[in-house]
Amino acid sequence: MSVKKITISIIVVLVLALSGYYAYSRYLAPKLRLSEWESRTKELTSKDVFKEGDIIFQASSSRQTRAIQLATHSQWSHVGIILKHNNELYVYEAVQPVKITPLAVWLSKSPDGIFAVKRLINSESILNSDNLQKIRSTAEKELGKNYDIHFGWSDEKLYCSEYVWKIYDRAINIKIGNLQKLRDFDLTDPEVKKIMEERYGSSPPLEEDVISPVSIFNSDKLKQIYP
Repeated sequence: MSVKKITISIIVVLVLALSGYYAYSRYLAPKLRLSEWESRTKELTSKDVFKEGDIIFQASSSRQTRAIQLATHSQWSHVGIILKHNNELYVYEAVQPVKITPLAVWLSKSPDGIFAVKRLINSESILNSDNLQKIRSTAEKELGKNYDIHFGWSDEKLYCSEYVWKIYDRAINIKIGNLQKLRDFDLTDPEVKKIMEERYGSSPPLEEDVISPVSIFNSDKLKQIYP
């Protein structure tokens, strides 16, 4: 076989291998991961790790994630609330737009499979059917709204921790986590400064009320369920 034919054969093999890898990573691998998470979700649900009203945390994978982690000194950059829809558990979350995501799908997007679940203290008595219905109704009213990249406190747009905080506050008058001002966060890192400048220019709203995922995570009104 000539050198030219060998070279062409090698190229063909490489192209096929790369195409196979792309197809696997793009289509098959996510399905396999989701299948695994569906099984794990059922297992953890049977162990009472997931219940309606639980607050669930993860570190999402985006440029903004890193900035939030740096500014808040926490690994948690995204938060949602677990509620039932059509008798299945979903995560109600403020992304773009505010929406509901099947719990297993939400978990499958957790980098390295890392997430945390917290539950209201005395949830057995507080989260009765009436209060859970109030929470669901409050959460559903906000579905479809745009995500707020400027972290404002108005209801026109919402970011993830604001959405969760307002659901509990407005539905059953429980404030989970302490509000802070934007100036209270660590805004000194270059990555944080760059995003701040992109979004606010030279005049960031330092006196704006803000609720962060870690502030909710550290609330004394919650107990840790997982891990």
